[in-house]
Amino acid sequence: MREIVLDTETTGFKPEEGHRLVEIGCIELVNHVSTGERFHVYINPERDMPPEAFAVHGLSAEFLADKPLFTDIVADFVAFIGDAPLVIHNAAFDMTFLNWELKIAGYPTMPKDRAIDTLLMARQKFPGSPASLDALCKRFGVDNTNRSLHGALIDAQLLADVYLELLGGRQAGLALATGPLSKGGAPAARLERPFREPRPFSASPDEIAAHGDLLKKLKNPLWLAE
Repeated sequence: MREIVLDTETTGFKPEEGHRLVEIGCIELVNHVSTGERFHVYINPERDMPPEAFAVHGLSAEFLADKPLFTDIVADFVAFIGDAPLVIHNAAFDMTFLNWELKIAGYPTMPKDRAIDTLLMARQKFPGSPASLDALCKRFGVDNTNRSLHGALIDAQLLADVYLELLGGRQAGLALATGPLSKGGAPAARLERPFREPRPFSASPDEIAAHGDLLKKLKNPLWLAE
């Protein structure tokens, strides 16, 4: 099963107010395990960078000025994600921006239910508890010490680890109830062993004598009660 863990950075909160994507980071999972394949790109938003957004991700208009436009990278992006489900934290936000950019570029938009929202997963699993990516990293012991600023690729990498923990941790897929598996994944054949009668083990006379001496040193030992 192929999934894409995805994160974006933007110039603001609402594309209808003129805000644009500035970064996309994707991590490929197969059967919930990272394959090492990734897609990462910075995007020229063709506009200024509000100070509030710069404070979050540190991407300036000057840094992004020579980066490709979304229309330049959209074909590679669509090819990378294919038809795989998208694992996104607060999926409504990212999906709104992605679909806005896809529509501008003349590409089909994606249905909202294509996204697996880890924010909703966390709120359902831990109701009333903080559900930000940082809070979930702390809960699950995922090292996020390198996350001084938001960044799409590093956040996607962290989210991949958090997603695995939300699914039940690294042993979620072990079929313990069905017994050991053979190398090919099928249940291992039962080994037939000859039946052996249990061997009796009894205390030696010296051990019995030593036990009796110990009981004499105890006050009202239960072993000597009438």
